[in-house]
Amino acid sequence: MRIAIPDFVSSTFFPLIVAKELGIFEQEGQDVELVSIPAPAHMESLRDGAIEFAAATAHSPMMIFPDSRGVKLVATLSQGTPWMLVMKAGLAKRGQIEAVKGRRIAADWGPQLVFKYLLREAGIDIERDRVDIALPPTANPDLSFGVAAARALAEGRVAGMWANVLGCEVAVHLEAGSVVVDTRRGDGPPGAGNYSFAALATTESYIEAEPERIKAVIRAVVRAQSVIRQDPLRAKEIARKLFPAVEAELMGQILMRDAEFYRPAISMEAIKEMNRFDTAVGLLSSPVPYDQIVATQFRSLWSK
Repeated sequence: MRIAIPDFVSSTFFPLIVAKELGIFEQEGQDVELVSIPAPAHMESLRDGAIEFAAATAHSPMMIFPDSRGVKLVATLSQGTPWMLVMKAGLAKRGQIEAVKGRRIAADWGPQLVFKYLLREAGIDIERDRVDIALPPTANPDLSFGVAAARALAEGRVAGMWANVLGCEVAVHLEAGSVVVDTRRGDGPPGAGNYSFAALATTESYIEAEPERIKAVIRAVVRAQSVIRQDPLRAKEIARKLFPAVEAELMGQILMRDAEFYRPAISMEAIKEMNRFDTAVGLLSSPVPYDQIVATQFRSLWSK
């Protein structure tokens, strides 16, 4: 069984790495291979049957599966919109999203969609307010986007960055900037914390063909999340084995601070807000029911 992860050096999809490294998948009777496939190619691979699962931001399946037909989310990997806004030190205080006006902000192509919607909801017009959103220049294509953005911020090539939690933590560690918006903790417009979230997706055809294997994978995810919440130092040791030294140390801090976000339930409120976002940006033609997006037959496993 193959599960695609778009970014291995990230806190977002870390429960899958924990489940693999601690042998939890194997204990659940599953031989799982975690493979690196960038977005949105990982969703194309899921659609084409090359993989069985894709770890993804919850809105990304709609980019490949129109109106969420043929695909389902089976569990949350980490709760809340998984990107934060960090601005150059001294430019803004916490919550002052208007500091992006007239500034160059690094944001990867996928997160850009959410960032632009966030700005619009906050009353910021990208063109009128001259917000320049772009990829940070880097000579190393294998470098994690978040780390590249943090370095670009530290070197003064951008004034801010919209990136995953680990990338933002690197920027703060480098004393390049400070967190201005963390929607998971209530920053930004109402509902911004649920524009998207990290989830595990599979196809409806695989659900029909292999429900027991899917149950086993969900159980493994739930157990891995429990390890992160109850014993983050144990999870930190896994990061030390796999991540570069600085990122591994920062990952330990993230796991301690964000442990409560590692829960599997997909709430109706999260889907409601994601529906609103998806419809506004054209990923959905109209809002779709909760059970068209979520594989509700597996909900009982979230509380195991």
